[in-house]
Amino acid sequence: MYVAVKGGERAIENAHTWLAEERRGDTDVAELQPAQIREQLTLAVHRVMAEGSLYDPDLAALAIKQARGDMIEAIFLIRAYRTTLPRFGGTHPVDTGAMHCERRISATFKDLPGGQVLGPTFDYTHRLIDFKLAADGDVPTAQTGEPQNEKTPHVTEFLNREGLIEEALTEDNTPPDLTREPLEFPASRALRLQALTRADEGFTLGMAYSTQRGYARSHAFVGELRIGVVQVEMDIPELGFAIEIAELTLTECETVNQFKGSKTEPPQFTRGYGLVFGQSERKSISMALVDRALRWEDLGEDDVGAPAQDVEFVLSHGDNIQATGFLEHIKLPHYVDFQSELELVRKLRREAGATDGQEAAE
Repeated sequence: MYVAVKGGERAIENAHTWLAEERRGDTDVAELQPAQIREQLTLAVHRVMAEGSLYDPDLAALAIKQARGDMIEAIFLIRAYRTTLPRFGGTHPVDTGAMHCERRISATFKDLPGGQVLGPTFDYTHRLIDFKLAADGDVPTAQTGEPQNEKTPHVTEFLNREGLIEEALTEDNTPPDLTREPLEFPASRALRLQALTRADEGFTLGMAYSTQRGYARSHAFVGELRIGVVQVEMDIPELGFAIEIAELTLTECETVNQFKGSKTEPPQFTRGYGLVFGQSERKSISMALVDRALRWEDLGEDDVGAPAQDVEFVLSHGDNIQATGFLEHIKLPHYVDFQSELELVRKLRREAGATDGQEAAE
């Protein structure tokens, strides 16, 4: 709070009022409703839920409206609200093999059981502005097949049958909860994945891109990318069995990476993994690439000094809320600190001037 400013409290109240006016915009234009944001800006809503660690499309849409479209501010709002919610218990791990897929593609196998499902994607669009969207019109209806209710096997299972890819790693212990406990090092893979799934999308993308440009030995293929709905089940002690309490839209990516082997492991492919709330392909692929780069030590590889291999660097700087807080605090009053710095610089300049004058006299 700008308490040092004369009339600071009144100024802040006026700033809040001004912000509300700017948020509303031209009153001749219909006000944007959270339901419109939820249904028509879905990818923005999904990002806020993923990086805010709270799956609630209505709240995420409201946060985007309140933040005037500032995604990091909206994520901040969601995380702050999340801390007020009670916790009733834990759910069973979701089964992504039972996902009702809206999109499922593989860059490694052409013919898949169930087929390649292109789904709603920008991949095949022309990236030209569609001015028809500026006018109201009928929405085209896609012709889709019947949804698959049976389990859809993961592509990596095909490689697993021949032992060509490492076994999926599992941890017996309950993983730590990053939303309730601070990040500590060394970090297990479960903790690293938690940090990556709620890390800033742009930061994660930059780290992943660096691995593709040679800043890590991590050449990857997208083994499978799937987007769809999974069921969430939870044990109810009073009933004695688990019931479905929710359905979530998730994006899952598994990469297939080259691995030359080591003294203890034969040559085979290795995995990178990404799982994100909502439809977020770019984030899940980036997450899988960074996950694989961070596993260099587990796989007995050499440290080539790549930024994406430095677990402390990646995890400590990927959280956009922490980064924003530290960055934006410098715009708050630092009058005392600056005055001390100013006096120090003036003193040094006087001493330097005196020394120069003495040398000139000599």
